[in-house]
Amino acid sequence: MKSWKRVPWIAACSLVIPLVFVMLYPGIFASVMCALWSVAVMFISGYAMKKHAEAERRTIIQSMEKTAIASLNHHRHDWMNDLQVLYGYLRLGKLDKSLQCVERIKERVTEESQISKLGIPSLVFYLQSFRASGAALELHVEVEEELQLSALVSPEDGESLTGAIADAIRAYQYGGGRSSWGEVRKLTLNFGQDHGDLVVRLDGDQTPDPETLQQLAAVLKGKKVRTEQLPSGDTFIQFRMPCGI
Repeated sequence: MKSWKRVPWIAACSLVIPLVFVMLYPGIFASVMCALWSVAVMFISGYAMKKHAEAERRTIIQSMEKTAIASLNHHRHDWMNDLQVLYGYLRLGKLDKSLQCVERIKERVTEESQISKLGIPSLVFYLQSFRASGAALELHVEVEEELQLSALVSPEDGESLTGAIADAIRAYQYGGGRSSWGEVRKLTLNFGQDHGDLVVRLDGDQTPDPETLQQLAAVLKGKKVRTEQLPSGDTFIQFRMPCGI
């Protein structure tokens, strides 16, 4: 990929050769040679830029495929663990424990379904990938019934919202000091509507410091998404975006 990136620069620098030739040996032949050289440089540069773009696209696709495979493997591993636990309870005749296990599976399936129906591909991909990454942060998602983000915000605003959520989750994950040994921190994303606005509330066990708020505000400058800090001790931060495509 890097080799194709250098080709246009090398080709552009090579234009010095015919220019020097024209200066030393002015004439029709030198001018024609300079023109042909310039056309060749344009062709080579265009071809190299096309190849570089294709290589970047392949790299992005491969990265997404690897993430998707890792996510599928993680879900398969979780399902196998749940089935083994459920099978163990059933063999021991512990029906109450079996019912609790089934309820946990049902809750997780419902949550995964809510995420998949959010309607913003980049947001769905990010949340599913994060939950499957094995990070030391237990991320839960709650969505207001029948909420479809794709019908409320434009694709560009959806990308902005995804970036804001990712930055806030990262700030929560690595801010507020380290958790106790073996302790898994929890964060819940609540999606809903309020007075015609889309509202995303992040509930956790810490509040953002002023520097984090300033950084998030700087990233969102000029965009529809804005940050809100609520007085509740359980709310890390809240995002609000006017609805409308």
